[in-house]
Amino acid sequence: MYVAIDDTDSKSWMCTTFLAEQLIASLPDYDLIGLPRLVRLNPAVPWKTRGNGAICLRFGRGAGQNRLVGEIEGKEVRAFERSTESADRQQLFDVAMGLVEDWARVGEGASPGVVVSPVKPKQELYWKAVRDLVLKEDVVETLPPEAVWGGLNDGRGVIGASAAMSWRPKDRTYEILAYRKRDRWGTERIVDKRSIISMDRSFPSTFNNYDYHENKIVICPNSPCPVLYGIRGDNPDDLLQARKMLMSEEGNSHLLFLTNQATDDHVIYRWKELSPNRSYSIRGKVISQPKDLSGGHTIVTIETTAGPLDVTAYEPTKRFREIVRSLLPGDSLRVVGELREKPRTLNLEKLELLDPTTQWKKVSNPSCPSCGKRMKSTGLGKGYRCRRCGTRAEESSAVILPIERNLGSGWYEPPVSARRHLSKPLKRMSKS
Repeated sequence: MYVAIDDTDSKSWMCTTFLAEQLIASLPDYDLIGLPRLVRLNPAVPWKTRGNGAICLRFGRGAGQNRLVGEIEGKEVRAFERSTESADRQQLFDVAMGLVEDWARVGEGASPGVVVSPVKPKQELYWKAVRDLVLKEDVVETLPPEAVWGGLNDGRGVIGASAAMSWRPKDRTYEILAYRKRDRWGTERIVDKRSIISMDRSFPSTFNNYDYHENKIVICPNSPCPVLYGIRGDNPDDLLQARKMLMSEEGNSHLLFLTNQATDDHVIYRWKELSPNRSYSIRGKVISQPKDLSGGHTIVTIETTAGPLDVTAYEPTKRFREIVRSLLPGDSLRVVGELREKPRTLNLEKLELLDPTTQWKKVSNPSCPSCGKRMKSTGLGKGYRCRRCGTRAEESSAVILPIERNLGSGWYEPPVSARRHLSKPLKRMSKS
């Protein structure tokens, strides 16, 4: 039996993933089947809180092999590969709704939703929700007849919960999340920076741990939520070991999630028109000199099949703006990012320089083809003349050489601290 939850947090408090821990602790008579799932959806939706993430867990009577996936208040959490008996649907729904009522930040705008079902919705729902805007009414109509659902406020979280349940991974990553003791919530997190750096260098299968350019820890949230830290990676076994290298305050629990983070699932590659609040991969050619805007942002305009498009690297992307500033009119690019409505611009997540244009610089006048003496200009645009023998040459006869650029073909991305949850880092670009 699957249970999924979404939209329990606010801009400054709570984390929907925390309810995965609470669900497991509240259902001691059932086993966890497979890994808990953390599914990020369209990061460009106007009504998101922070990471736009939903969770989905499966419960039943475990069978087959099981593996350690976490610990809650000193008790091991193990996940089984299959189930011989489903959990009671109504019991799961009642427990999940009770937790949502206890923890969701409804007074701060949260509109949580809970979906419980023995079967998953069609996977098309996930792809719609991760790339487009989805209405609750349309989602409810697609839920399996066996599903039960509900929510608080307008229950918009039913959208994300249903989409998380419908996810069938093509690409996938993992994240191990550690949660704080209750008396530490809202206080400054204590996680040793040196141990993070050591962990990052010891486990190359992990990513987005530390920003070496900005000297900034990335595994810890900025908000006063229950999460202590989260380590992301491609190998779940490595994550369980990587966690042990960290020196931090004592946590309350930790849990391993299967996720769609760092997959670029949100990016639309085939499109006929560009609509705001969605993310695209777009090819184009630079048609203007990059310029800096107030606030520290850098903007450049490219010509696309849909017409001219402004592309912006915002101030938080730091040194990545230098890449954008180095672009030249004529450069052929592929840009990836979110299309904003106001101002209408593509918020860059990364770019690929496909075909850099060449700039030329005149280094000298031509030599006379008759006597070898250096020729003199006869005026702007009028060519050259040899003073010794009178031989003339066209303006194009001047000696020119290409200007060396500090930007070559290839992919470029913002620093670790400025990357989105779903954006695939370059070290994962060979994975699909």
